[in-house]
Amino acid sequence: MGMKFGLERMQALMSALGQPGAGIPAVHVVGTNGKSSVTRMTAAILTAHGVRTGAYLSPHITGWGERIALDGVDISPGAFAHAATRVSDAVSGVPGGAITQFEALTALALDALCTARAEVIVLEAGLGGRLDATNVVDADVVAVTGVDLDHTDLLGETLPQIAAEKLAVARDGLGAVLLGPLASGARDAVAPIMARRGLSGWAVGQEIAVRSGIGLLVTISTPNGALADMDIPVHGDWQRGNLALAVGAAEQVLGRGVDRDRVERAMREMRNPGRLQIILGSPVIVLDGAHNPAGAAALAATLPEILGDIRPVAVIGMMADKDASGICEALAPAISAACVTRASSGRAIRPEFIARMLDIRGVPTQVIPGPARALERACLDAGPDGAVLVAGSLHLLSDLAPIAMASGSENTGGRLAAADGRNASAEETWGQ
Repeated sequence: MGMKFGLERMQALMSALGQPGAGIPAVHVVGTNGKSSVTRMTAAILTAHGVRTGAYLSPHITGWGERIALDGVDISPGAFAHAATRVSDAVSGVPGGAITQFEALTALALDALCTARAEVIVLEAGLGGRLDATNVVDADVVAVTGVDLDHTDLLGETLPQIAAEKLAVARDGLGAVLLGPLASGARDAVAPIMARRGLSGWAVGQEIAVRSGIGLLVTISTPNGALADMDIPVHGDWQRGNLALAVGAAEQVLGRGVDRDRVERAMREMRNPGRLQIILGSPVIVLDGAHNPAGAAALAATLPEILGDIRPVAVIGMMADKDASGICEALAPAISAACVTRASSGRAIRPEFIARMLDIRGVPTQVIPGPARALERACLDAGPDGAVLVAGSLHLLSDLAPIAMASGSENTGGRLAAADGRNASAEETWGQ
């Protein structure tokens, strides 16, 4: 059915399934950028503190099972199939007898995590919040990663309209609303909505402080105390802001401060596919899902921290509903050249249009048919001592992440990590 906003089908489906997830504490993560990172970070921190924690994310990069995790372990094929069968059987109880793909996956996740006895569930909203399928949970904690102009055709054309859509997942009077490092315009949009609805909590930059130290050291302070000089493989001020938001969310769930060593361990062990993911090889490959101007600007600002003086050759592809000009404007100063291609999605934009946007900004550009060929060309152009950046669309990352990861080893803050073997314990973790 494609994309259809509204909660009527989802509410009927939840009723037919017996309201899975009802009564399980939930953290709802909404925002324009950074939702997957905050979701994974929050879940990892809670798991490290002994809480059996489920996570629901979207979209996936390497496979459908990546969207649902329990204590950091992707859902097992058996548990996925069991929940999928239950959801399929329950569709007859939905008016019209049909649901969207995202509704099916959301219901599947809640059912599977309930069956697996998750003690807390952290959910990433798909789009907006108010009418998103994930808004069938009554969240105990709401984390807002940011508010920017994206999906304006669906969420509204102004920051106050978009902020209202995202904050709608919080029930009136909720005192555990966490705000990420919002730009001034976003803060001005959010403040009156929170005041009008009696929402309160902590904000990064106010009750939550984050300070970068030497190298990858970071200090995060909350009203519960300071986590000083944590050695954590998190690059970029925006990702450190996401980590601070995740720490705050985890503390709200626990009702106390978190342990510094456990946070360090959680972040070292956590994998975050396609979100500033570094693949060591010749050349180095950086994968990031930056698909709007704000995300692209944050990525461009972070690349020197990762690559030093090397300006990467970019492999770029975008969807037709994205601000291609704004993304190109943000990335152009940070890249040396670009191989533009078309991701394997019916919504992908013609690469010739992106190439023109980069050409007029002085970036040497070539159009390469096929994502795999574009990556191969970019690696040749970058040379063994150079770097390649894959960005512009999560669909493009889905096409190229398996190829890139097969070519080298994942690097997390200077630490090499081979395939972590988590799937080997999936059956045990999920009990299927």
